[in-house]
Amino acid sequence: MKYLLSIFLLILAFASCESYKSATKNSGVAAENDTIRIKNDSLEYEILIIEPGFYNWLATQQPRGFYGQTFLESKNNLFVSEYNNRVRNFQRYDPNLYQQEINYEFGVDYGYEVNYLLYNYFIYFQRTYNQRFIGSRR
Repeated sequence: MKYLLSIFLLILAFASCESYKSATKNSGVAAENDTIRIKNDSLEYEILIIEPGFYNWLATQQPRGFYGQTFLESKNNLFVSEYNNRVRNFQRYDPNLYQQEINYEFGVDYGYEVNYLLYNYFIYFQRTYNQRFIGSRR
C-alpha cells in the first residue's frame, strides 16, 4: 500500500478541548478517541497524531491562516529531514522518541491543513521533549 505521508506517532492521547474537536469536524479532519487523523484517499496519505496534551496546546497557538502554506512546507521539509535523520541515528538519539521515519515527499502539495498540523506537532514535540531541530525558531 502506497502512502505519501504516514505518521504514526503512537503515544497515549489526551484531549479535552471541545472547541477544537468541533473545529476539526468543520475542516475535514477527524478527531476521534483523542486522535487527530487526516486522510486523503486520492493522494494516499494519512497522518495520525496521538499525543498527550496536543489538542489543548494547539488551541493556544496561532490560528489557521496565520502562516502561509509556503512557510509551513519549508519548515516541514527541514523538520522532517531532521526527524528522519534522528530515527536513522538511533545510537545517538533516544529511540523511544524517534521510532519511525516520516514519509513526506518534498514538492507534493499536501494542502494547508496537513502542513499546519504537522508544523505545530513538530513545535509541540520539540517543546515537550526538550528537543531542538535545525530551522526551529521557537
